[in-house]
Amino acid sequence: MRFERREFLFGAAALLAARPAFAQAPLTVFAAASLQESLTAANEAWAKRNGTPARLSFGASSAMARQIEKGAPADLFLSADVDWVDWLAERRLIVPASRRDLLSNSLVLIAPAASKTSLKIAKGMPLAKALGGGRLAVADPAAVPAGKYAKASLTALGVWGSVEKNLLPAENVRAALAYVSRGEAPLGVVYATDAKADPKVRVVDTFPAATHPAIVYPGAVLSGSRNPRAAAFLGYLQTPEAAAIFKRYGFGVLARPA
Repeated sequence: MRFERREFLFGAAALLAARPAFAQAPLTVFAAASLQESLTAANEAWAKRNGTPARLSFGASSAMARQIEKGAPADLFLSADVDWVDWLAERRLIVPASRRDLLSNSLVLIAPAASKTSLKIAKGMPLAKALGGGRLAVADPAAVPAGKYAKASLTALGVWGSVEKNLLPAENVRAALAYVSRGEAPLGVVYATDAKADPKVRVVDTFPAATHPAIVYPGAVLSGSRNPRAAAFLGYLQTPEAAAIFKRYGFGVLARPA
């Protein structure tokens, strides 16, 4: 009886010791909505190498950052601009040494695929006239990176005042894309990668990079994370394999292996 009990206790201890290898804590990544297809593909590639995919949650960078501030259980944050990572850094909610600038993007004016609208983006362009009484779909310019970039560019081009009252604001850039895709807005401002992801829209023209702040996607491990795979996943996003995936979806790659 004593022998059986000792064997049982030894077996239970062995199972407990081995448990982390089979039941790893899930890795949760909060990411900008515009990363949906590319990051999902990178995550699938990561899972082939590591066995367990990360849990991905997409939304406006502003909404993701605010959720993190309120204690949302995330391990890694990938933003569509530096401002929201700076905002978290000021609150000591990221690991500063982990921060990396990963990707770049461009800003485009889109229309429904069947639209005949033609407009050259330039100083003083007749954007309000091109709307034809409709509204301009754009992510919330007060907080969402894509909307902030759009406002900056339209202001630099001298046309923000002419369309400000004709905006169709969206909670994130993918919602703005959907308004145009469904024909609810004749024009919209999104990232080039968003336009590439939806065959129901077409690019009218690309905004000059000099008219808005550089579009940079930083990533950082969150200070509240205790998951060692957070740093590993961020490191993977800087590998040549991940870079090839992001390039396939239209992103520019900024990061070099850490």
